[in-house]
Amino acid sequence: MSDYRTPRILWGVLFGEKLSRICGIIFLMSFEKQQKKLRVGWFTFTCCEDSTVVFTEVLNDYWQEWVKLIDFRHARVLKTKNVLDDLDVAFVEGAISSEEQASKLREIRTKSKVLVAVGACAVTGMPSAQRNDFDKETMKEIGYIMDRFHHLDKVQSLSDVVNVDADLPGCPMNADDFVKVVNGALETFNIVEKK
Repeated sequence: MSDYRTPRILWGVLFGEKLSRICGIIFLMSFEKQQKKLRVGWFTFTCCEDSTVVFTEVLNDYWQEWVKLIDFRHARVLKTKNVLDDLDVAFVEGAISSEEQASKLREIRTKSKVLVAVGACAVTGMPSAQRNDFDKETMKEIGYIMDRFHHLDKVQSLSDVVNVDADLPGCPMNADDFVKVVNGALETFNIVEKK
């Protein structure tokens, strides 16, 4: 808990001791009533981002409820200033097609208590991983693209790179299943009471 004496001393100088006690009590009450929030990140790698579209559509229905319960720490689709720090849940969409993406995914994993693979590309690597089965001639044709973007030889699912705690398969993910996972996380991390 924060030390409330400093503001109280300041209020005492400005407003007198009696009012400073009242202000100190109000300060403590507001501090104690602050709602603990679920710290969430939404990340996207190699995919068509159809689950991101579903995510934003779900928010149309749940925003008023969830904004009081969820701190979206990282979600480029929602805000420009994103933070990758201590997350309760990281939702990760897309397959891994470069070492840079693999490195970023490992960082997300270390900073997340729970990592959820979202969509077919994240869960299975497909359809992004179709090039893994290309013949030599086709691979030669796309070689300059792979070199230009520093792609790995093989596209990987998230579980090929890090430990994944849960999957939301589909192309795109099922909206109802996503809501269930979010509501389950709110209960698991004691943001809301278990039903």
